[in-house]
Order: sequence, then C-alpha cells, then structure tokens
Amino acid sequence: MDCMSRLLNSEAGEWRGIMIQEKQSFIHFISNTACRSLIEEVELTPKPGLVDSENTGAHEDLSIELMKASAESLEETFAEIAEISYGERPSQFIREKIAAIGRAGEERMFEVTSGVNTHKGAIWAIGLLVSATAFGKGMDPLEKTISNAGKIARYPDRNCPVTSTNGGKVIAKYNVNGARGEAQLGFPHISLYSLPMLKQCRSQGMTEDNARLAALLSLIAHLDDTCILHRGGPEALSFAKKEAAALLHNGNLHRIKSLDDKFIKRNISPGGSADLLAATLFLDKIKSYKRVCEVEEQRKCSYK
Repeated sequence: MDCMSRLLNSEAGEWRGIMIQEKQSFIHFISNTACRSLIEEVELTPKPGLVDSENTGAHEDLSIELMKASAESLEETFAEIAEISYGERPSQFIREKIAAIGRAGEERMFEVTSGVNTHKGAIWAIGLLVSATAFGKGMDPLEKTISNAGKIARYPDRNCPVTSTNGGKVIAKYNVNGARGEAQLGFPHISLYSLPMLKQCRSQGMTEDNARLAALLSLIAHLDDTCILHRGGPEALSFAKKEAAALLHNGNLHRIKSLDDKFIKRNISPGGSADLLAATLFLDKIKSYKRVCEVEEQRKCSYK
C-alpha cells in the first residue's frame, strides 16, 4: 500500500470513529432527554388530578417516587429506539422495530412498578418522537420531526398482539381519536396548543413552571382525553375542558390548586394530557439541542 492510500485509509478510519462517537453521544442525549422530560412532567406542581410533589392526584396506586422510577427504567428503551432509527426514514420496518422495543420497555416498566401502568401512553408518544428525531440526528426542523412521527404511526404494526385495553374501549365507545389517532394525525394538540402556549407564556415573562402549567391546561382544555373518559365519561371530560379553559382565559393560574381539589373529588385524571405535556417538553429540549449544535458548528467554522 502506497503512502497516499495509507493516508486516505487513516483519514477514513478517523472519520468513521468521529461519526460513531457523534452517534453514541446523540443517543445518550436523546434517551436522557426523554426520561428527563417524563420526570419534569411528574415534578411539575400543582397539577390538576395528576401525581405531583404535593399529592397523588386522583390515583391511589401511584406515587411520585414510583413515577420517577418508571421514567428512569425507560432510558434504555428510548436509547434502543434512537439507535435503530438513527439516519433512517419512516418505514414499515422502523414502525415494527420500535413497536417491539416499546413492548419490551413496557415489560421493564411493569417490573419496576409491580404491574401499575405509569407510562404506557408516554412510551408510545415519546417513542415515536425519539425515532423521528433520530431520523434527522436532531437537526431537522421541529415541524418535520413531528410530521415524521405521524408518518411512522400511520404504518400498521402487523406483530401487535390483539388485546383489550381501557383506551381501546373508550375510543370505540365515544368515537374519539385516543393516543394512536393523535399520533397518526401528527400530534395536532402539541403543534396547535401546548408548544405555542409554552412559547407565548415565556415571552410574557411567566416563570417556567407557570408556562408549563399553562401548556398542560391548554391540552386539557382541547384534548378528548381517554383517561378522563374512562374514569368519568363525557360529563367529566366536558367539566375538565371547561374548567381548564376558564383558568387560561382568566389568567388565574394561582387557582390551579383549587382545580386539583375539584378533579380529585370527581376522580378526574388527565393522563393523556400529561403524556402530551411530557412530549411537549421533550420537543422543546430537542429544539434547544439543534440551536446549540448550529452555534457549535459556526464556532468551528470560524477557526478554519
């Protein structure tokens, strides 16, 4: 082998090493960010009807410690989804691979929670968004990432076991979209409500916690939350939507603790909205990651 060939091979090997290192760094970041978003959602306080730092909401079988342990158990799941999706595109293959990874993640979650469903809906929503983010290695515009997540969700999972779930029963009974439909439509409640609300509240100088609470209320006010429907039917859903919308309209976020008491009394838990809030926080962090990478790339170029 001549000197030029050795040099080219050396450079190619060095480049491959850099690419592998970048991929592993991205996978670590994305999986950690997904878990962190779940933990930040549960720590946000006070939330109406949901587990937080003050109480367990409308749940007798949950605690904040259990929710955090559940979130942490899912980091490996999100890492596996990111790795199989890295640099790929929406396809039947990806749909079924991440579905299999998600089901294995559910089993690990249930082992940690002793069978209590803590984050099944979040595995679906955030898993899709992790996969879509990995397609563009974190650098795609947010709109493209969300759109790609919807494209993945629209592929059928031919290996999905046929089971009866509370969500499925509610969807059939009340003719609502549910978590699957929300994803297949490209997460419209995130794009139209929670992300814009988060941005608007920050621009108005709200604290970060209040901005996130407002984002949650915007989801509760508009989403046909199957968790609420399962527990209380259309009457509970209508009540939750009206109360959340009124708080937002009047700017009375300080009264959210009172809403928490009302939800607990009526056994209302907006679990679907909580999952979408965690997904919103995830996407918000991904947007920041892209900006940091672009700044770092500009910095490197300035030294050349």
